[in-house]
Amino acid sequence: MILTVTPNPSLDRTYELPGLTRGAVLRATYDRVDPGGKGINVSRAVAAAGHRTVAVAPLGGPEGALLARLLGEHGIEAVGVPIVGSTRINVTLVEPDGTLTKVNAVGPEITVAEAEALLDAVRTRSATTDWIVCCGSLPRGLSPQWYAELVARSHRAGARIALDTSGAALIEALRERPDVIKPNAEELAEAVGRPLETVGDAMKAAEELRERGARSVLASLGADGQLLVDGTGTYFGSARVDAVRSNVGAGDASLAGFLTAGGRGPAALAAAVAHGAAAVQLPGSVMPTPAELDLSAVTTTTDIALDRPLTEPAS
Repeated sequence: MILTVTPNPSLDRTYELPGLTRGAVLRATYDRVDPGGKGINVSRAVAAAGHRTVAVAPLGGPEGALLARLLGEHGIEAVGVPIVGSTRINVTLVEPDGTLTKVNAVGPEITVAEAEALLDAVRTRSATTDWIVCCGSLPRGLSPQWYAELVARSHRAGARIALDTSGAALIEALRERPDVIKPNAEELAEAVGRPLETVGDAMKAAEELRERGARSVLASLGADGQLLVDGTGTYFGSARVDAVRSNVGAGDASLAGFLTAGGRGPAALAAAVAHGAAAVQLPGSVMPTPAELDLSAVTTTTDIALDRPLTEPAS
């Protein structure tokens, strides 16, 4: 069972458009609304793969009630911590060539009492979990040390922790030695304070974050593939993708695939790459089912082309 923690969840509204013109009245060719936030997306991917998952999140207002209902429809047990503010709504606009324009709301401010209630909800539900997955940005009211506190408490309870966040929250949490972190190339560059132009640069950055506390680093390099640096070695994985429809939630699907496949070594990396590749070929933030995974399209190797340029260098 995988328990996810999403401090700043959302309702994700996706519109597919024939084109994006500023100042015009546009008609969508397709639209959908999904429960969102990185941890919520991980739960959705875990549930789609047929595993049990519990999603812990602060929920407020009619938006929070709708998010809880949608999670139930996905077969996910929602543990909602009531808050005074309202759950945010994010909007994604998708053009025919796959270009995405995202508008992410700031979200509510969390009080001290609500923050402690969120930590307590994780504690009471963590006894039977295989992984606790902490994901996303921190809302207003939570300090950068909040994830570090959550990792420390969870480790004291004997749980394994996967963390997907960035900036000061990631740096603070490293000292508590999370079992897995999942940065993208931009977040890797920010964490080490230098630009990344090649796969070798990304590998050195991942190794540095392991030295600073992370036990494993699963780094998403976008269209270039994924890099895993853990106690078993260093591996690179990539997959053939015929057409990208939406990359919203693809990294979250990758993390779910990695953890449900054991969270360690090349087999887990292959599962992560397969989940991510399947997700980008689906609309909105739809998560792939086992039938949509194609492990035959995945390649993993320890023979890494360190001088290979990143498609989108991270600065």
